[in-house]
Amino acid sequence: MKKIIVLTDFSEQSGFALKAAADLAKKHKVELLVVHMLELNQAMISSPEGIYIEQTVFLVKLAEKNLKEFLDKPFLEGLTVTPVIKHYKVFSELDAIAEEHNADLIVMGSNGAKGLEEVLIGSNAEKVVRNSKTPVLVIKGKVDEFKIDRFVFACDFNDENLPAFQKAREFSELVNAKMELVFINTPNDEFLSNRDAYQKINKFLTKANAGQQVEIYNDYSVEQGILNYGNTILADAIAMPTHGRKGLSHLFNGSIGEDVVNHARIPVITFKI
Repeated sequence: MKKIIVLTDFSEQSGFALKAAADLAKKHKVELLVVHMLELNQAMISSPEGIYIEQTVFLVKLAEKNLKEFLDKPFLEGLTVTPVIKHYKVFSELDAIAEEHNADLIVMGSNGAKGLEEVLIGSNAEKVVRNSKTPVLVIKGKVDEFKIDRFVFACDFNDENLPAFQKAREFSELVNAKMELVFINTPNDEFLSNRDAYQKINKFLTKANAGQQVEIYNDYSVEQGILNYGNTILADAIAMPTHGRKGLSHLFNGSIGEDVVNHARIPVITFKI
C-alpha cells in the first residue's frame, strides 16, 4: 500500500474516516491525501465577465482555511498528509485522483441514506461506491483504533464477480487481513441446495485459482444475511462487489453492495465489478 485518499466535507463522519485512515496509514507507513470537493457551479468558474471571481476566490480560501483546521489533529502527527481541493463535487473525479497519485484505497465516512432519499438520490458514499474503480472503505461511526484483521467477502459466486474477488484478495494481502467468504442463500426463486451451492462455489474458486473455505449462510434476504453474518463472526468489515449501475438501471435494479453501504453498522469495503 502506497497512498490512501480520504474524502472530507468537514463533518463528524468524515472526521471518523480521517481517524480510521490515519490508523491504517501508521500501520502501513503510507501517505494520506485528504480531498475536499467544493460545490462551485460551472457558471461561477467560467463566467466571461468574471462577475463571480470574488465569490469564487472567497469560497476557495474558506475551504483552504476549513481544511487546514480539519487537519489540525494530534493523531496525524508523524504522518505525511497532502491536502487537495477540487472545485467540483464530481465523484467520478476521485478515480482520476487515485490514478494520478497511485492510491490504493479511498476512505470516507457515512451515515447512510434512508427512505425516499435512498431511492431517488442515495448517500454520498453510495455515489462514490458507484463511480470508483479504486476500492472504497466506508466508515460508519467512531472507531477508537481502526484495524482490519478479518473481513467478510460476500458475493453470489457468479463469474462477473471474479475481478472483484481478485481485488479483494489483493486487498487482504495488502493489509495483511484474513478474508472470510460467504454465500447467502435465501428462500426465493434463486434458492440453492447445499450441493448445488457448493458446485457453483467450487466452479468459481477453480476459475479464481483459489482454495478457500466458503460458508453458506441462510437468511430472508441477501442484504440482511450479509449484515447478520458479519455481526455473527465479529468481522472488522464487510467487503462486497458493486456493479456501478447508473440512472434508471440503478433506480429499478439497485445494488446490494450500495444497500449494505447504507445500512451496515460496521465498515464496508467495495470493489467495483
